[in-house]
Amino acid sequence: MTDAQLSGPAFDLTARQIAYFSMEIALAKALPTYSGGLGMLAGDTLRSAADTGAPIVAVSLAHRRGYFQQHLDAVGQQTESDVVWSPETTLPSAGVTISVAMQGREVLVRAWRFDVVGTSGHVIPVFLLDTDVEGNEPWDRTLTDHLYGGDTYYRLCQETILGLGGIALLHALGMTPEVCHMNEGHAALLSIGLLEAQLGNTPLRDATEADIKVVQQQCIFTTHTPVPAGHDQFGVDQMYAVLGHDRAAAIERLGCLHNGLMNMTYIALRFSRYVNGVAMQHGKVSQQMFPEYTVHAITNGVHAATWLSQPFQQLLDKEVPAWRHDNQYFRSVYGIPSATIAEIHHLGKQRLFATIKERTGVELDPSVLTLGFARRVATYKRVSLLLEDPARLAKIAKKLGGLQIIFAGKAHPADKAGKGLIRDVFAAAAKGNTAKLRIIYLENYDWELGEQLTQGVDVWVNTPLRPYEASGTSGMKAALNGVPSLSVLDGWWIEGCAENITGWAIEDLDNEVHEAAVLYNKLENSIAPMYANKAAWAQMQRHCIAINGAFFNTHRMLGQYVSNAYFPASASVAVTDQPQTPEIETPQSVLA
Repeated sequence: MTDAQLSGPAFDLTARQIAYFSMEIALAKALPTYSGGLGMLAGDTLRSAADTGAPIVAVSLAHRRGYFQQHLDAVGQQTESDVVWSPETTLPSAGVTISVAMQGREVLVRAWRFDVVGTSGHVIPVFLLDTDVEGNEPWDRTLTDHLYGGDTYYRLCQETILGLGGIALLHALGMTPEVCHMNEGHAALLSIGLLEAQLGNTPLRDATEADIKVVQQQCIFTTHTPVPAGHDQFGVDQMYAVLGHDRAAAIERLGCLHNGLMNMTYIALRFSRYVNGVAMQHGKVSQQMFPEYTVHAITNGVHAATWLSQPFQQLLDKEVPAWRHDNQYFRSVYGIPSATIAEIHHLGKQRLFATIKERTGVELDPSVLTLGFARRVATYKRVSLLLEDPARLAKIAKKLGGLQIIFAGKAHPADKAGKGLIRDVFAAAAKGNTAKLRIIYLENYDWELGEQLTQGVDVWVNTPLRPYEASGTSGMKAALNGVPSLSVLDGWWIEGCAENITGWAIEDLDNEVHEAAVLYNKLENSIAPMYANKAAWAQMQRHCIAINGAFFNTHRMLGQYVSNAYFPASASVAVTDQPQTPEIETPQSVLA
């Protein structure tokens, strides 16, 4: 496995100052330890940490049966199957087994180690927690099997293992990190583990505000979404059943419930000194959602060397070799002829089309304008907005002399509405495909397919319902490869859109019919004429890399975390007496 160094540690783990916790991390294409954007961001963050020598270790779960593999029938009906892998035959053991008191018994937890290796050889060890341990009850052995699987009781057990088990593992390995970064609220119970360590033999019921402040100084929390489903909450009865009386009573007493429920986001907020959203706009939205806390913003990025196509990497290694350790050098692509950038992108388009032919038998035309839309299928992402007016779309395709649209994405197994959207796209393709308009939906959107799509399409389309797109990173990957975006002004695109330079904006008109009309107008009157002008299009491709590639990367993002959150000149305290809430339109019931 080329993505990892599988030997034991050749360095002092106890010197690592930062522990990064995430329910999912995309570590390697062969490992099903991620589902989508959150996991990809986590993996990219750690790859940048390895490249830049950051003193980080990471903790996640093993997910022995993965997220799922998607199967689509002829009408787009999704079914799923497990992606089974064996840590025993893939990764080395971390060498320790710990136990977590939960459900009224001790659950044994071991860990496997995956080493992310940077360009200079710096290693970021990632510990994948696993309860499939001899001595555990049969049901307990399945707790780290499925990513985002099971019911709420199963999820609470998983998050208990991630938070409490993760802290216990680090302590067993001799690590007492100065900073614990919660990448979303799933790991929020690590704060209870830290509080227990702070108290020693003193019971949790005796914890004081001074003890809480000690824990706060160790904790950083990144919230990733305003969508209610992204903020896990559990019944108080489940809290007591899983965590036991002492821990559950402490969570109640310390003011961590919200609307009578155990809410992981509010636990993370209560115990963190620094809280941030993942884009400028998302920081504002989150500030209104949580007005009693100060919420900062650090805009997401992507790991350039992971998502840049091999031909582009070879070109930059020759022309701008410093890009690998300093992504600001993407600005230097202005020293490369734009025609060369266009030629390199065309290689990515040819590779994508060869993959599509191999998978589906469909042969697309590389000379035709091709749009890409690929992401997790959820209703707020509005996969069908592009197909709102089939007659208009067909008319545009005929006028342009051809148009190709590639869709991909998985719906969560329990998301009936999301699955319905996939069927809608299949139905639209069945009715709308002509000699000039080709619409296809690719099965099993994963790392490999996401890589090829963002490297090969001509325009990346994104149509979320504002303000629910916290950041989005797929468009950043596309930009690195010279692909402009046509997107709703939400998430990262507010910061990344320079009209007719890096892409085009779909204005928020609070009406899907009107927004679809804007999309079609931009496609017909702005995008198509520029695409027909090869010199102008090549210049735009170069702008995407130079402007957006130079900023929307995890090298820059991680640098901001280090200087603003992990080790600021003066520590930021999350709780304030008089929070400054920006004026911004946000659904007031988003977390009700």
